[in-house]
Amino acid sequence: MNVLILGSGGREHAFAVKLLESNKINQLFVAPGNAGTDKIANNININPTDFEALKKAVLGNDIKMVVVGPEAPLVEGVHDFFLGDKELKNIPVIGPKKDGALLEGSKDFSKQFMQKHGVPTARYQSFTKHNLEEGYVFLETLQPPFVLKADGLAGGKGVLILDSLEEAKAQLKEMVSNQKFGEASSTVVIEEFLKGIELSVFVLTDGVNYKILPSAKDYKRIGEGDAGLNTGGMGAISPVPFADKAFLNKVEELVVKPTITGLQKDGIDYRGFIFIGLMNDNGNPSVVEYNVRMGDPETEVVLPRIKSDLFDLFEGVANQNLDEKSFSVTDKTATTVMLVAGGYPEAYEKNKEITGFESVDESFVFHAGTATKDDKVVTNGGRVMAVTSFGDTIEEALEKSYRSIDKIRFDQMNYRKDIGFDLV
Repeated sequence: MNVLILGSGGREHAFAVKLLESNKINQLFVAPGNAGTDKIANNININPTDFEALKKAVLGNDIKMVVVGPEAPLVEGVHDFFLGDKELKNIPVIGPKKDGALLEGSKDFSKQFMQKHGVPTARYQSFTKHNLEEGYVFLETLQPPFVLKADGLAGGKGVLILDSLEEAKAQLKEMVSNQKFGEASSTVVIEEFLKGIELSVFVLTDGVNYKILPSAKDYKRIGEGDAGLNTGGMGAISPVPFADKAFLNKVEELVVKPTITGLQKDGIDYRGFIFIGLMNDNGNPSVVEYNVRMGDPETEVVLPRIKSDLFDLFEGVANQNLDEKSFSVTDKTATTVMLVAGGYPEAYEKNKEITGFESVDESFVFHAGTATKDDKVVTNGGRVMAVTSFGDTIEEALEKSYRSIDKIRFDQMNYRKDIGFDLV
């Protein structure tokens, strides 16, 4: 069977590597892909949200399944587009329809969903420029730090955590009145700050049945010790040592089951991944957020740990018989360290030649922001490559990743040397 992956990051390269382990796949396509996917699959240079171009590519290449990497095509309704087209309607899309994608596309919808179905989460209220004064009053009922979230998609940049009440009020006004994050912040969710340690749990569901994938913890800040600006993620660890069996049982009972049954009760036929961002507060889980796809760089440590045939699991999602599919995970620890462009997450340069990655032999090198130019691999984004390794311990896996990184070179390459610092 021919399969198409939508997206261009490290997540999509990891999907490609994992799917190609299946003997059921004939040809694999990635749109638009990167220099890494270009080596193992067929890149198609189209935007994942250009649905007409996507239709042409799917029909022209006899593609029989589409796996959606990023959130934007899901929120914009790629699955609905397929179902509404007589030539595409029988081609399964791995990823929710527009109604399910609202779990990530609207923070307000997501919080209402959690409240309605009894999923533990922080106390919150939503505000627009029309009830700004009420927002100020609500802020006064909370203890610092204050959490402000743009309701819509803001490229991972729409969350502010502020220590000062005055600053929180000023930023609320900036967001709703002056559209600090564009249309995404015309509604803002203000919520209570959750204490504890953050982690992510991933679920694959066919709408009725589900598999809980390995837990992971990522590192968002650019600087060592979690200092500096937020990024798309500088590294990740799986499994998370403090997410023991007792905690994960609580996550399943208190979060996963009510989420899946809540979607069914609301008439949402959800087929794909649910990324559950959690806070562990003394062994009790609370949901920070839902995402409707796999995380990046978490995918680069979660997928390599899955021993099962990923394509077989996707067929289970499409045919709604996921419960019949075998699923197993290695006990090994996986770590990934992200190599980023100098200056990222602020202004950075592209087109820097990358060398040495082909001589890495004890780690996976997942390409993220890379491209091929004049037969050379060059940087093409802020996050450039994720270097993933296995070990019996976090320390052993990280040692391998850092040894592998020593072989890789590009101008102004930057990375964190303390991934996992709070876990070891």
